[in-house]
Amino acid sequence: MHDRPRLEEAIDVLRAELDVGRSTKTELTTRAAWLAFMRFARQRFATAPTPDSDGLLFQYGTYAFSGRPMFTVDLTRQFDVSDDEGEHEHYLQVHCELRYEREPVLDALGSVDSWFFHDTNGDLDEWLATMERHVELLLARRPSEIDVYEEPV
Repeated sequence: MHDRPRLEEAIDVLRAELDVGRSTKTELTTRAAWLAFMRFARQRFATAPTPDSDGLLFQYGTYAFSGRPMFTVDLTRQFDVSDDEGEHEHYLQVHCELRYEREPVLDALGSVDSWFFHDTNGDLDEWLATMERHVELLLARRPSEIDVYEEPV
């Protein structure tokens, strides 16, 4: 576990993966962001080997988080942060939000949310393939806005 990146490095790891998908001349496409998130999802971090210590959340819908309603795809990694005694202290979430101008075809998608947790019997590749089918319509598009941030929850 000591050869794995620390939780404090997670946002930098995600940003580095996102940078792989863009150059100074091109904007990030949804496909490139999704591929970056899949690489990020496969990397393991220095977490406790418990079923809820390292989770992935895929969610989308039309929300007004940034002021005006936009169709938002939120790709999130959630880590359990423990104190020195190993007790749960809080969660740290690392987000990559892709926002799109509202369109009837996007609004018609409704909303979806799905979790995957490492250190369970789940199949990560199967979960990622299922989530990719949810964003197929968006893969060739460029988001209007991209926000990468972390927050304690």
